Order: sequence, then C-alpha cells, then structure tokens
Amino acid sequence: MKSSGSEFAFICILFILLAIPAHASVTTAAQQPGQICQIRPLGYGHDDTDQVEEVIAKCGHSGTTIFEAGSFNITRKMTWNLQSATVHLNGFLNFPPTIERWLNPDNTYQVVFIQSQSSWFVVTGSDFVIDAHNTGGIQGNGQAWWSFFATRTREDGDGRPISLTLFKAKRGIIRNFRIESPPFWSNAVVESSDITYDGMVVNATNEDPLFEGQNIVWNTDGIDTYRSERITLKNWDVTCGDDCVAIKGNSSDIVLRNITCRGGEGIAIGSLGQYVNLTDNVQNVDMENIKMVRLDPKVQPNMDNGVYFKAWPGTVNGLPPTGGGGGAGTVRNLTAKNVQVDRVMNPVRIQIFQSIDPNGGGSPSKIKFEDMHFSNWVGTANNSRLLDLECSVSGCSDFVFQKFNVIPPSGESPHYVCQNVTGIKGLSSPCRISGGT
Repeated sequence: MKSSGSEFAFICILFILLAIPAHASVTTAAQQPGQICQIRPLGYGHDDTDQVEEVIAKCGHSGTTIFEAGSFNITRKMTWNLQSATVHLNGFLNFPPTIERWLNPDNTYQVVFIQSQSSWFVVTGSDFVIDAHNTGGIQGNGQAWWSFFATRTREDGDGRPISLTLFKAKRGIIRNFRIESPPFWSNAVVESSDITYDGMVVNATNEDPLFEGQNIVWNTDGIDTYRSERITLKNWDVTCGDDCVAIKGNSSDIVLRNITCRGGEGIAIGSLGQYVNLTDNVQNVDMENIKMVRLDPKVQPNMDNGVYFKAWPGTVNGLPPTGGGGGAGTVRNLTAKNVQVDRVMNPVRIQIFQSIDPNGGGSPSKIKFEDMHFSNWVGTANNSRLLDLECSVSGCSDFVFQKFNVIPPSGESPHYVCQNVTGIKGLSSPCRISGGT
C-alpha cells in the first residue's frame, strides 16, 4: 500500500531522531536557559566524580545546579566551567587523603604559575555564583597531610594541592563557603577579575595530640591572589598556620572587609621579586575591620604579624619554585584601617632581610613600598618593637599613621624601627635606624 505524505514525514523524523547520538540530549539540555539540575551523594564508599562532572556539564551554562547535603567523594582533579550559572553547594566536596597519588603532578592541574603550585579543583568561566549556604564547601582531609609532612620537607611546588582555585574567571561570586582541613593553600585566585568572596570559613586545626604546641599546618593560607584585579574578600574567618591572606604579584584593587585571622602569620603582601625577569606590582589595597586573634598555644603557637610585607633579595639565588630573587616592583597605595591585634609579635613589618635567600645574604631587594596608610589600630603586641620597617635601598616612602595605639608587653617601652624610610608621619616617638630587640 502506498504511504501517505504524513506517514512518510513521520518515518523521516523518526529516522533522524534515531540517528542522533545518545549524548546529544545532554548537550541540548545544557543549552536550555534556566535548566535546573539536582544531585545527591551516592553514599559512603562510592565515587561521585562522574556524576558531579555530568551535572556541571549539563547545567553549568545558564543553569542552576543544586547539591544536596552530604559528602560528595571526588577522586580525581576536576574543573567547573561556569557561564552565567548558579551552584548551590549544600554539601561538601570530599577529597580523599590519597597523598602519594595527589603528589603526582599528572593527577593535579598546574595553572598557578607562581611557585609551580598544584590544584585539584579549578573553577573558571564568567558571571557565576557558587553559594554553599554555610553548610557546604570543601573537605580537604588535611590532618593526614599535616601528619605526613610533619616529618618531611615542605617546599613550594612539591605537589600539595590548593583546595579551591579560581583561574581566568570573571565576575564570579563565592558565597558562604567552608574549607575544612586544607592540605595546602585554601584558596587561590589567579589571572581573574571582578571576583567577590562573601562569607568564607577556613579551618586548618591540628587535632593530633602528638603535635600539640607545634605549627604543623604551614602553608595553609586562607587565600593567595596573583595576577588578578578587583578582588573583594568580605566576612572571612580563617584559622591557619600561615598567611591569613597573601596578596602576591600584580594584584590590584583588592578589598578586604571584616576579616578575622586566628593564629598564623597575619596578612601578607608578597612574597614579591622572586622571578628576576618579571615585575611584581601591587596597588590599591584597601583593608578595613581586621582582627588578629592569638589562639591557645596548644592549638597554634603562631600569631606573628598584623600586616607585613615580604620581598626577595635583589640577588638571584637558585631558581623558582624554591629559589630565586632579583625581581623588581612596587607596592603602592595600601590602607589598613580599624585593625585589632591580640598579642601579635610584629604589628607592622617589612620583611626584606629575612632568609628567603637560603644563605641569608645577597644584595638588597628591588621592591619599593610607597603611599601606605595605617589608621585606628588597637590591641597588644608580644614585642616592644611595634613597627619594623627595614626597607632596602630601593626605599620606602610616605608611611602615614593615625591613632596607632598598639600596646607593648607590660613594663616595656614601645619603639619603632625605620630604615631607608622617608615621609613617615604620625608616630608618637621617632624611629630608630637599627632593629634593636
């Protein structure tokens, strides 16, 4: 019997549909604006990596992804490319402590150029929001890492992974996020712009009684910025054993608001000048409402600095990631306002002559520091040297202090150190040239 025109059209359409590969339905769904995906953990002992990657591929462009509460086991490196998308991360991405496997560079990303660092989770893209609602984030299982490296040498570029890396991201928001037990740096924002982190809790706390009273959580920085601009950090609470915040080379227009640093090394500008053929500039850093809180020494013995500046010597000594030096640059226009310090060792410090050079020698740093403003500082120091500006011959200029009311230990007189500094204003007594005690 002869087929009608409508029957023939139906057969043609059916043939076309059968010829489309099965995976094409996912691609089509990913292109639908407003697509909503929901995902729940598979449960203990199961690997969630595949389903997480699939759901991000499906709804990571112009869609919404909802992670239910619980633990999502992620066993390999992972990238989220988010474009005009929202992710509700109500649970934790759990990275198992398979240390030797993660230390293999084939199993991580090397997108952070500075010091050849590794990352196991990278977010890229534009116009996205990741909201963890204070119930989710990343579980780094750091205790196993900290105990492992307590008896081994730690070096930059040794393969310990950064927990969350934003790389080549634009106009992104990370909100109400938690990072528990990071093995290494908690966050890094690299080659990115217009990023806001609003609400971040970082907890790097040793729980092994064997290491009480020691700082075995070195390098658990709250965040490192590098080659990025217009980065805002608001409402952070960081417990760590190293830099609460580290603003590295070619970071500009950085805003910090309501930052609490518990233990560690304080807020760092640097380190800078490690790469002899590169210039490290940092400019327009605006900090306000900062707290430095000393912890019980059994938990964390370090609370070394309020705000400090780190620069490599002017002499090249070895090669990055562990050696280097000789690079030039300028730190310009920094404000630190409304700062409370709790028994810190060095409220304000420029750390140029430290032994970043492993031999403790070399020519002075080529990094310049200028146009710095410190206002409304209160609290206590564990050192009578409240200000330590040991600048190189490259020079420091225009340091202004207003209401700088940090108190030294009982019975000790405050003193200030200013070497190669011009245009310093607002101190209650003159600076000394030498370091003193």
